[in-house]
Amino acid sequence: MSLIVQKYGGTSVGSIERIKAVAARVKTWRERGDGVVVVVSAMSGETDRLVALAKAIQARPNPREMDVLLSTGEQVTIALLSMALEDLGCPAKSYTGGQVHIRTDSAHNKARIRKIDGARVKADLDAGCVVVVAGFQGVDEAGDITTLGRGGSDTSAVAMAAALGADECQIYTDVDGVYTTDPRIEPRARKLDRITFEEMLEMASLGSKVLQIRAVEFAGKYRVPLRVLPSPKFEDEDGEGTLISFEEEAVEGAVISGIASNRDEAKLTILGVPDQPGVAHKILGPIAEANIEVDMIIQNVTADEATTDFTFTVHRNDYERALEILDTTARSLAAREVAGDDRIVKISLVGVGMRSHAGIASKMFAALAKEGINIQMISTSEIKISVVVDEKYLELGVRALHQAFELHRGD
Repeated sequence: MSLIVQKYGGTSVGSIERIKAVAARVKTWRERGDGVVVVVSAMSGETDRLVALAKAIQARPNPREMDVLLSTGEQVTIALLSMALEDLGCPAKSYTGGQVHIRTDSAHNKARIRKIDGARVKADLDAGCVVVVAGFQGVDEAGDITTLGRGGSDTSAVAMAAALGADECQIYTDVDGVYTTDPRIEPRARKLDRITFEEMLEMASLGSKVLQIRAVEFAGKYRVPLRVLPSPKFEDEDGEGTLISFEEEAVEGAVISGIASNRDEAKLTILGVPDQPGVAHKILGPIAEANIEVDMIIQNVTADEATTDFTFTVHRNDYERALEILDTTARSLAAREVAGDDRIVKISLVGVGMRSHAGIASKMFAALAKEGINIQMISTSEIKISVVVDEKYLELGVRALHQAFELHRGD
């Protein structure tokens, strides 16, 4: 008997019909003799509705009360799914995050899981029940309800699987697996049967929307086997999805596993800054204090070696605020000029095979040059090469690289 943790998102449980379809899928697994724990999100649109209600009362809702409000969305879903399972003759029990002792820190609206007591869940599984748990939520040491922020249900599922020692954590999504790139950009994108945790972590951090980065980090840390599968809609959909595995378990495969792209980028440059120790901190310190995350960084010393040009990227939503801060910094440092561009994108190649293969960067740059795409910034790691280009070249760039590395072909 295997123990499986399954997670279903808001679209999967967005209507009574879909909740019944999920129940039928869960029952199928249970009838195979497996123990099943199901983690669910609120029904699609419910969280947005609750947020709107809160903002109609208070312009900036109290974070603690916001968590109390938002946690009710999942409570509805767990009760309805348990009823649907019972109606199919499959014993089930539903629990909120607090009832199964998902302990978090006290950072309301973005809490992090500290520990889970799986005793109650294990007892129900031993009694033959399917256990249905509310994702996205927990309680802190004071007993206050907390929520985990964006992607919280994925993280809840992975954490539950780790606490229970599950054989596999299955994340049911609106896609049938992880693809070599976004199929909406490149129709020839191919579904991957397997990808390593390192590669998936890079893909998630670089803009892939299949899994939230926190869930992938958690799964890698606690070595939880993770599989992405298609959600059951009105009819069951079969398929093995994509297994996210550990590198040592993966067979020798492709050099490049996938291409990630991110439109939410903006670039800022401060020109003619005095080249002296500590200047990078003087530039980025105020940005960090404003809670703005910096991604790529380039610093170039000018020909006179007395000044430097410093360029970095931020999320596009933070562009205007970062530009204001940089203008103030430029005046204090007597810099020559500040420039910005919020019409850039990042395209990244990802693959553990880069560690043992030379010439990947040169092949990437040649493919982009062939299409007349100018590279503005470059960043590399052991298993990733990222470039910043003008946003009008995103789709062309992704398709050109997909073709150059023949990602449409199977192994």
